Amino acid sequence: MRGQLHTAAEEFAGGPDALEGILLGMVDDVDRAVREPLEIFPVCHHSPASALAMARRLREKRPKVVYLELCEDMAPLLTELRTCRLPVAVQAFASDIDGFPSDWAPLSVVAPITEASAEYQAVAYALGTPGVELVLVDRSSDHVFQWDARRPAGDDQEEGTGEDGVALHGEAVGVEIGDLRPRFAELEEHLLRHGKVRHWSEWWHQYVEVPLGDGDHDTYRQVMFLIGSLFRRLAPGDGDRLRVDEDRERYMWTRMREHLAATGTDPADCLYVCGAFHAASRVEEFGVHGADGFAISPRTATTWQYGLIPSSHAAIEAQFGLASGSVSIAAAQWTKNLARTRVRPYRLEGQAGTRKGSAKTPAKTPAEALADKTAAPVAIPDQDPGPDPGPDPAGDRLSGFLRRPPVLDTLDEAELLGWSVDVVRAARRSGYLASTADAIAVFETSILLAGMRDRAKPTPYDFQDAAVTCIEKDAVPGRRDVRRIVEIMMGGDRIGQVGYEALPPLARDVHDRLAPLEPDLQQRGVRRALLDMTSRPELRACSDVLWMLRRLLPAGAARPVMGERRLGERSVQESWDLALGTHQRALIELGYEGVSLEQVLEQRLRRTAHGPRATTAEVLAAVEDATLYLGGRRLADELGT
Repeated sequence: MRGQLHTAAEEFAGGPDALEGILLGMVDDVDRAVREPLEIFPVCHHSPASALAMARRLREKRPKVVYLELCEDMAPLLTELRTCRLPVAVQAFASDIDGFPSDWAPLSVVAPITEASAEYQAVAYALGTPGVELVLVDRSSDHVFQWDARRPAGDDQEEGTGEDGVALHGEAVGVEIGDLRPRFAELEEHLLRHGKVRHWSEWWHQYVEVPLGDGDHDTYRQVMFLIGSLFRRLAPGDGDRLRVDEDRERYMWTRMREHLAATGTDPADCLYVCGAFHAASRVEEFGVHGADGFAISPRTATTWQYGLIPSSHAAIEAQFGLASGSVSIAAAQWTKNLARTRVRPYRLEGQAGTRKGSAKTPAKTPAEALADKTAAPVAIPDQDPGPDPGPDPAGDRLSGFLRRPPVLDTLDEAELLGWSVDVVRAARRSGYLASTADAIAVFETSILLAGMRDRAKPTPYDFQDAAVTCIEKDAVPGRRDVRRIVEIMMGGDRIGQVGYEALPPLARDVHDRLAPLEPDLQQRGVRRALLDMTSRPELRACSDVLWMLRRLLPAGAARPVMGERRLGERSVQESWDLALGTHQRALIELGYEGVSLEQVLEQRLRRTAHGPRATTAEVLAAVEDATLYLGGRRLADELGT
C-alpha cells in the first residue's frame, strides 16, 4: 500500500512533495493504530456499518473491559436505558453554575443514542454480560464548557423550527461518538461533486456504509482508520477546535492508562470504542505506552443534574447537521443488514421498543422476505463462537478493498420492487392519484438514476428522487409531499420515550398524583381528561397538579378546555387537554430544579419577586400565583412584604 501511494504521489504531483507526505502519513497513521496493543475500534456516529461491525467483534473478542468515548460523568445513567424506548439522549444539566459566566446558564449537554449505533451495541454488551466493565473515558460535562471557545453572540444557531421532534434537544451542546465529516468546505464539495450526490449523508451511505456492510473486521478497521486520518490531515487551521480534539484524546488515553494501572487489566482483554477521527490521533499520549504529561484540570463547583430525555431522528439530524431523513435511512439500513448477514445484535433485556431476545434475528419486511427466497442458504451457528484466540496482526487489507469493484447485489432488485409498491400505496392514502404504472415508473427511474450517477445499484436517495419525479404532481393534495412519504416509509421520525423508572422524582410524582385520571400520560399526543370534583372529591388534588403544570410547563402541555381558577373561585368541573408525553423533556428538566412541583414553583416565584429588576406588577402577579396554586398565606405574605 505504501509503495502504491508513493507511485501515485509522483504521478499526480510530478515528484515528492506535500501530497506524498499526506498519503504516506495516512499509511503511518493506519499502521500505528493497528499495532496498538489495546485494540481500537473506530466508529462513525449513527452508522449501521459501525454497529454491525461492533456486534460481530464483541461476539468474537468478548472483551472484559470496554472503554467508550462518552462523558465520564454520564456513566450512572446508562443502566436506565433498559426502561426507555430509543432514541433517547443522555443529558447533563446545570442551572446553578459556579465557575462559568452567569450568562451561560443554563448549561446542557446531550448525547443521543439510537439502536443503529455502535455505542449502543457496546453499552448493551457491557451491561448485559456478567463480568464486563464499561468505562467512559471522555471529558466530563464540566470540561466540555471549560474547554469551550464560546462563539460570538451573532453566530449562535437558531433553535429548531418547531416541527414535532426537531427541538427535543433544545439549545443543549451535543456530543457524539465519531464526528466523522470533512473539516473544510472544499474537500466536502469535491467529494459531493465527484460522487454525484447532494449532501454528505448520501456520500457516506454510498461510499462507506454499503461497501463496509459485508467487510471483515480487519478491513473495516483499516478503512475507518484511513478515513479518519484523511480528514484529520486535511483539516484546516482551526486552532481552537484542533486543540480541543487533541486535549480530548490526551484525556481519554490518560484515563485508560489510569484504569489499567489501577485494575491490572491486560490491554489485550480491552476494547476502546472511539470516533475514527480520534483513532488516528498523533498526540504523544496515544497508546498504552504513551506519555503521561497531561494534567487533567479539576471540575468547577457547578452542580450538575443528570437524566435521560426523549430524542428523535429529526432532533439528531438538526443538531449535528445531517440531511433530513438520513438517520431514518440509517435505521432502515441497519434492519436490512441484520436480515442479510444474520448477525445477532446486542439489546438490553426488557427494553421497550425492541424485540425480545437479543439473540433473535429481527422480523423481516415483505421486501426482505421476498429477497430471502432468492438468496443462497446461510449457515447459522447454534451458539456464539469462542473467545478470540489472540492478536493476529492483520496484513494489508486496504489495497484489496480500494481496488475491488463494487458488487451488484441482485437481492436489491426485490427490495426496490417492494419500495416502489409501498410508496405508491402510501401516496394513494395521502391523496395522490398514483397507480401500478407509477410503481413501475419509480422502479425503472431508480435504476436509471443510479446508472446516470455511476452507481452499481440504486440507493434510498435515488429511490426518493425517482418517487418525487414520477408521483409528485402540480400540487400536494394532503399534508405530506412525496419526499416526506418516502422518509416515513423508511422508518419516519422515530421519537424515543423515557421509561417511568428512569424519570426524576418530580416527574414520577406527577404521574403518581395524576393516576386517578387514568389516561396514559406517557403516550405522545393529546389526551382529554374530565374532572368532576362533585362526584369524585379526590380529583381536586389532580386539579391542583394540573394548574401548577399549566403554570410551569410550555403552552400545550396542560391546557384547560373548561374550568378556571381565580381568587375566591374554584370550578367544580374541569376538562383538560394533556400532552405530557409530547412534552416529556420539559417535565424531566423541571425535575432538575426540585423534587416536587410545589418546591419548583416556590423557587421560581421567589426569584421573580426578589429579582433585581422586579416591578410592582410582577411582584403582585407572583403573590397572586402563590395564593392560587400553593394555598396558604405564608409564601404570599413573604413575597408581598
